[in-house]
Amino acid sequence: MASIIFIIEHLEPEVSKWLLFEYMHASEIVGKEKLWFTNVKRIEDFQKLKTLGRVCLERAFELFPPFKVIVLDPKANLSLKPNDFEGKEAVIIGGILGDHPPKGRTSKLLTATLPGAIVRNIGKVQFSIDGAIYVAKLVSEGTPLEAISVKRGLRIKLKEKFICPTLTPLRMVSLSSTLS
Repeated sequence: MASIIFIIEHLEPEVSKWLLFEYMHASEIVGKEKLWFTNVKRIEDFQKLKTLGRVCLERAFELFPPFKVIVLDPKANLSLKPNDFEGKEAVIIGGILGDHPPKGRTSKLLTATLPGAIVRNIGKVQFSIDGAIYVAKLVSEGTPLEAISVKRGLRIKLKEKFICPTLTPLRMVSLSSTLS
């Protein structure tokens, strides 16, 4: 299988500190040579992102024909499978910070711009941008979606006596038994 490009279609007004953190982690996950940021309009944002991957002013639909890409969208009817990547050049993730409850912005702002693209979900739940990148990478490498352990919320053990529970609508990939 050819090397897949991971595209984050930037859809927020600016690259905030939190968004930059997610983008930095996405770059660590797939490597800056495989990560593209599209729809980056502000010079300040271009400067922030240029060390993390390729930065493009254009939208993804201007750079790739729809039949060569996969769009990740929580509203998609079908789940992502390893064989979906056959003959594809890129997987596109919306650079959108999630809402609770979800407003369907990925469908409106991204999926609608790529008629004819394969549209898949990685579950009917929201992931962080970097979490979606990680899941897409695992599936592109042959791991079935159902084999990826996902948690809602997490408990962080700070010391033996302190546990800090966090509840978030986003899902996280569980890498070890230390997440509960």
